[in-house]
Amino acid sequence: MNKKPNLTLAILQQDLVWENPQANRMLFENILSELTKPCDLVVLPEMFTTGFSMNAADLWEEPDGPTTQWMKQMAATHNTAITGSIIIKENNKFYNRLLFVYNDGEVRTYDKRHCFTLAGEHEVYTPGTDRLQVELKGWQICPLICYDLRFPVWARNTSDYDLLLYVANWPKTRIKAWDTLLQARAIENMSYCVGVNRIGEDGNGYPYVGHSAVYDPLGELISTTDFESTISQIVELDAAYQEKVRDKLRFLDDRDSFNLEV
Repeated sequence: MNKKPNLTLAILQQDLVWENPQANRMLFENILSELTKPCDLVVLPEMFTTGFSMNAADLWEEPDGPTTQWMKQMAATHNTAITGSIIIKENNKFYNRLLFVYNDGEVRTYDKRHCFTLAGEHEVYTPGTDRLQVELKGWQICPLICYDLRFPVWARNTSDYDLLLYVANWPKTRIKAWDTLLQARAIENMSYCVGVNRIGEDGNGYPYVGHSAVYDPLGELISTTDFESTISQIVELDAAYQEKVRDKLRFLDDRDSFNLEV
């Protein structure tokens, strides 16, 4: 018998204000105040305070800086966990760091493993070396960032997670890859898979068309098909359904075992 409750999450797809953390925090604070019902987890895009900027030298924050404090405040105010990535400086290095903030103020972090070389991200940011898995209401969650989506070995469900989650600034020119790979990650890992992207145009003139989505363990889309506008949608993940699918098909029983070197 399944013992986990269902998990409700809010996917917030928005146009970001270029390199303006205060404006973006206010944007999302207003959106959170307008959510129509409570949720367990709020998912924001990658670099949600700045857009996908290589200007880390001017935009970085301390690990417990203003955006971390803001996320703690929002999590407490709305009684929810909240996640998204921001620019962090620590030990004289810059990181594209995902923060997973609980409603009691606990913070777990993940540094983006795969820096986007096409944009020179690897020349500015230090890649992470450890994958993060967090627990929320009995759900095991693996949060990753944008370009990580292209690397299925890094995301492989070797640790029995229930939800694979990507925050992103994924551009319009390669949106078909985003759609296809998100669905594939759900199917191959028999996991709910969530991707939250941005819309609008960034300061470098690159357009983004969103396509934020939630896929179930069989790769069925269970969120809106209004992909390219602002989205503030709350989606419920069915724990009993996932367990039923996994117990019936048992594909994860046939997983390969391997050691990953980073």
